[in-house]
Amino acid sequence: MSQSRDEMFADFVRTRSPALLRTAFLLTGDRHLAEDLVQEALARTHRGRHRLDDPGHFEAYTRTAMYHQQVSRWRRRRPAESLPGELADVVQPGSDHARRTDLKLALHDVLAQLTRRQRAVLVLRYFEDRSEAETAELLHCSVGTIKSQTSKALARMRQLAPALISAEMEEAS
Repeated sequence: MSQSRDEMFADFVRTRSPALLRTAFLLTGDRHLAEDLVQEALARTHRGRHRLDDPGHFEAYTRTAMYHQQVSRWRRRRPAESLPGELADVVQPGSDHARRTDLKLALHDVLAQLTRRQRAVLVLRYFEDRSEAETAELLHCSVGTIKSQTSKALARMRQLAPALISAEMEEAS
C-alpha cells in the first residue's frame, strides 16, 4: 500500500530529526536555538511538501531552509539568545569515551569562539561535506569568501586548540 505524502513527511521527521538537530547545533552553537531552527525549517518543509516532486527531497529542502534561516538570523543584528545546552552523545563500544568527550568539549569550545560565518562555513564544508561552490551558494557569498573564511577559521582553531590537531594526527596513524 502506498503511503500518502503526509505519512512520508511524518516518517521523514521521525527518522531524520536527530541528524538535522546535530547540524543545527553546529550552526548555532546552542541546543535550544538549534531546536528552534529545526522546528522552523520543518514547518517550512511541511508547508511546501506538496510542491516537492519527490518526497526524497524533504531533507534537502529542510537543510536549505535551515541554512537560509540561520543566515537571516545573523543579518538581523540583534543579540541572539544564548542558553547553554549539550546534545546527548552516543557511546560506541570499545571507544575511549573520556578522550572523545574531552575532544568534543574542546571542539565545541573552539567552534563557539569562531565568528558565526566561520562556524557555518566549517560545518557545511567538513560536517556536511559540501563543496566550496555549494557552501557559497547556501550562504549567499562568493567562493573566494568561503575559501578565506575556511582558512581563517582553521588558523584560529589551530591557535585556540592545538590539542585537537595532535588528536587528529594520532587518529590518522
